[in-house]
Amino acid sequence: MEINKVYEPQNIEKKWYTFWQEQGFFTPRIDKNKKPFTVLIPPPNVTGILHMGHVLNNTLQDVAIRYHRMKQEPTLWIPGTDHAGIATQNMVEKDLAKEGLNRHQVGREELVKRIWKWKADKGGHIIQQLKQLGASCDWSRERFTMDEGLSRSVKEVFIHLYKKNLIYKGKYIINWCPRCVTALANDEVEYSDEKGKLWHIRYPYQDGSGYLVVATTRPETMLGDVAVAVHPKDERYINLVGKNVILPIANRAIPVIADDYVDREFGTGCVKITPAHDPNDFEVGNRHHLTPMTIMDEHGFMNELAGANFNGLDRFSCRKKIVSLLEEQNLLDQIDNHDHSVGHCYRCDTVIEPYLSDQWFVRMKPLAERAIDVVQNGQISFYPERWTKVYMHWMNNIRDWCISRQIWWGHRIPAYYCNDCNEMVVSSDMPDICPKCGNHEFTQDEDVLDTWFSSWLWPFSTMGWPTETDDLKYFLPTNLLITAPEIIYLWVARMIMATLEFKNTIPFDTVLLHGTVRDESGRKMSKSLGNSPDPIDIINEFGADALRFSMIFNTPKGQDSYYSDAILESGRNFCNKIWNAFRFIMMNVNNIEGLPDENNLRLELSDRWIYSRLNQVIRDVTDYYENLRFNDAASIIQEFVWKEFCSWYLELTKERAYNSEERKDQQTVKYILLDVLQQSMRLLHPIMPFITEEIFQTIKEFFPINEEAVIIAKFPVCIESMIDEKVDSEMSFIQESIVAIRNLRKQVNLSPALEVRVIFKTIDQETADLAVKYRPYFFKQAKVAELISSTTVDKPKSSLAAVVKNAEIYLPLEGLIDVEQEKFRLEKQLDKISKELSKIESKLNNDKFKTNAPTEIYEKEKEKYQTENLKYTALQKMIEELA
Repeated sequence: MEINKVYEPQNIEKKWYTFWQEQGFFTPRIDKNKKPFTVLIPPPNVTGILHMGHVLNNTLQDVAIRYHRMKQEPTLWIPGTDHAGIATQNMVEKDLAKEGLNRHQVGREELVKRIWKWKADKGGHIIQQLKQLGASCDWSRERFTMDEGLSRSVKEVFIHLYKKNLIYKGKYIINWCPRCVTALANDEVEYSDEKGKLWHIRYPYQDGSGYLVVATTRPETMLGDVAVAVHPKDERYINLVGKNVILPIANRAIPVIADDYVDREFGTGCVKITPAHDPNDFEVGNRHHLTPMTIMDEHGFMNELAGANFNGLDRFSCRKKIVSLLEEQNLLDQIDNHDHSVGHCYRCDTVIEPYLSDQWFVRMKPLAERAIDVVQNGQISFYPERWTKVYMHWMNNIRDWCISRQIWWGHRIPAYYCNDCNEMVVSSDMPDICPKCGNHEFTQDEDVLDTWFSSWLWPFSTMGWPTETDDLKYFLPTNLLITAPEIIYLWVARMIMATLEFKNTIPFDTVLLHGTVRDESGRKMSKSLGNSPDPIDIINEFGADALRFSMIFNTPKGQDSYYSDAILESGRNFCNKIWNAFRFIMMNVNNIEGLPDENNLRLELSDRWIYSRLNQVIRDVTDYYENLRFNDAASIIQEFVWKEFCSWYLELTKERAYNSEERKDQQTVKYILLDVLQQSMRLLHPIMPFITEEIFQTIKEFFPINEEAVIIAKFPVCIESMIDEKVDSEMSFIQESIVAIRNLRKQVNLSPALEVRVIFKTIDQETADLAVKYRPYFFKQAKVAELISSTTVDKPKSSLAAVVKNAEIYLPLEGLIDVEQEKFRLEKQLDKISKELSKIESKLNNDKFKTNAPTEIYEKEKEKYQTENLKYTALQKMIEELA
């Protein structure tokens, strides 16, 4: 047979992925007699490039999909990409800047046109990368959050919620990114603890009798102050309520008010109230009917209301100028160092600005009620379970969702304003006539919807809603969502709310939240840190299977994954081990004519043992796949294939495979090797799809397999009757005994080719008989020419010993080595180790070393002492045995 000596993934991966697609294996058929299994891909941004987080997330999904497909379930994995409003528009605006243009110069229509062209030319590159990884999505159902169908869904949802008074428009304080020039939802703001300052500013009383001291972290906003607030029960200031103070620098009179919002313990207990630039101040202002003053523009620059001295300055330059003027005017009381949490835009990392503007919101509390219930009553489960508490806390404290964004790329809000009377009409299309004045001309709202507004409809919009399609009837609710915990609020919770509201069902019943991919030092992998390799480079060099196995093997369910080059080596080495075993098997079975019926095999202990172990592995792997413990499945399959099948069974069968005089034995070996290998490939396929398909297809030529491909082959079923504890126990005794004899030989450097005499002294006759019965195994695997086994035999002179279960094994050395010379050699080693131990002990007991040596150096010396001490004890025992 022509099988490459080395495994070359580049030659097989593209071949089999193309084959799977052409055969339509990724596309399920609706079968109402079967329960489907459905997974929704967290749609990557259309701007996205595959990173290690994507590798982990999509490999986990693909493992689940491939496993359930092999269970013969109609299996659907719906793929797609997100239009990623801010991120995508930023990409195109950067291109515009290279031309010396900005979006306002080219206009809305031209910018959107350019973005669509960018998407067609460069967008969706990540989809091709997912295919390289092996993602078995149904690409015939691929969706885009701004395709025609999803756009229709978005409009339908907006209008429905507006009619139910769950969407409203109003002037509120929102999170504003001056760089992206748009509002951000609370969940799109990333906070970091930063070192800042707390400035204590003197606000003089209007009557000139003194001053109040107000503490702030943002002195530039004081230009928009409209009051100073104190706590109504704060005796220090209660007599000042109703009086006026002079706002420094602006020289405006503002009132002192009392409000429970004030924390008497923070700063001086006096709080400046800036309703246009702080969300809490906005609420205080509403309660006291204060008129807000917006002193910044949308780019974070001070405007004319800030005063002539500051108009046009950016907010941070303004801060410096304000502080300088306060010092000059002796109005700065003191400055404290102050650590505080600062919000940043999740897209560009710009410090966000609380900003007062007209925005659209969704009332979330009414939608959250049922979403809380379905998790509380167990209809939806989170894994790991700790995330349930996180979800419940957020849902029970949910705030309204700001859904409008001041950008041009996205779903434009379906609200229209009459050009004559400004009457607003919410409609899926441009209205024909104004219901208030009869005018026929309208202008659509300039804002677009938050990207997540289309994403929260993903479970049902991707299946054709609002049309009641066959897909919706059959595949919804879906079964499994695998995603990262950082979007549990942004996406997971919202999908639950939306699907309950619009389809009256849950979107999925299980949510697996995986951890973060980190480097060896525990740092999150990112391009900015330079510690994240390009997954495509890895796939091109090592193959997708090696990468997939390495990620799965090293990622316990719901925990962080630690990636390193060494981990990748484990995946590549496993691929090579499988390939070498496959090549060896095929080259040998190719020379054995005929194949017996499975009921006509000539089985010996090793055959019964490998089938017993195979069925135990099938049972355990099935349980691990079912319970999303994919790393445990990878571990047990590797253990079985590498150590039990390759290292033991292949070695034990070689003599029978080569012995053409015993044709029935040869055929039995051929059958079992092919059978165990093809079943192992079925078990491993969800994790390593490419190499398993290549091997499975070759085995089909020699073994009775009716399935067209392993991707759609039946997953193995455990045959309990083939699990034999007695066989396992006997084989375990033989294996441990062979290993013990090999180790005894190594201790005195006996040549592997040298035949030896071995004596078993057993506790019981059953064990003694077992060693004799399977004497051929010892000859083949440990070069034992003579084996004596008895309950009464004595230990021979000058022999080494090992204990295995109910037996003591002796290896007589007389005639094999010069015992006195060996004793001399060992004593020299013992003396050398003794001197090394004394040296280390002296160092460890040295007070100066204890005090000055770094902890890791000291611990390393202790570890070295323990290692050398173990060697010393072992050598002492060997010398005693030789004596």
